[in-house]
Amino acid sequence: MIELEKEGGLWTVTLNRPDKANSLTVAMLERLVEIAETAGEARALILTGRGKVFSAGADLEAARAGLATSDLWERLSGAIAALPCLTVAALNGTLAGGANGMALACDLRIAVPEAKVFYPVMKLGFLPQPSDPARMAALIGPARTRLILMAGQKISAQEAYDFGLIDRIVPAEQLMETARALVADSLAADPAVAAGISRLCS
Repeated sequence: MIELEKEGGLWTVTLNRPDKANSLTVAMLERLVEIAETAGEARALILTGRGKVFSAGADLEAARAGLATSDLWERLSGAIAALPCLTVAALNGTLAGGANGMALACDLRIAVPEAKVFYPVMKLGFLPQPSDPARMAALIGPARTRLILMAGQKISAQEAYDFGLIDRIVPAEQLMETARALVADSLAADPAVAAGISRLCS
């Protein structure tokens, strides 16, 4: 349910459980962590999903069994954030719950016009993963972060773009083409130079 395609230095990771809104089971999350923690050799990484939803976050049954508070989420976002290559979340649809962490950890986020962003952890009685509010606040400020995490607002793709939460809105048929275009220069560059620029931007 997690697909990994390697094409030269480009790693494309696809969430493939569209019948369940790409909600993540323990096995799926463990596989994502494994990929992220071994992606140091990648020269660019694109994270996307199948179907109309990027990810609904944790699978409900798995969440009730403890996945909602697992350290796997933090391991995943931390591993993505630590990668020296350019990382792009290509959001094929709505981004919800704990899945926000992996997208926030990417360098760039692009989304289809129909996408929405929400993170209803407070309503469900959980805290967000520790790094997620800080990463979100760094992008959109503390007030808008509270709008999502505490006021429970679903943010449209246009609002997310206006806030600075996503970097580009792209028609669905152009999503992956755009993602690949964004990483093209990094793929062509000296990896040490690309990694050096990434460090300078942090």
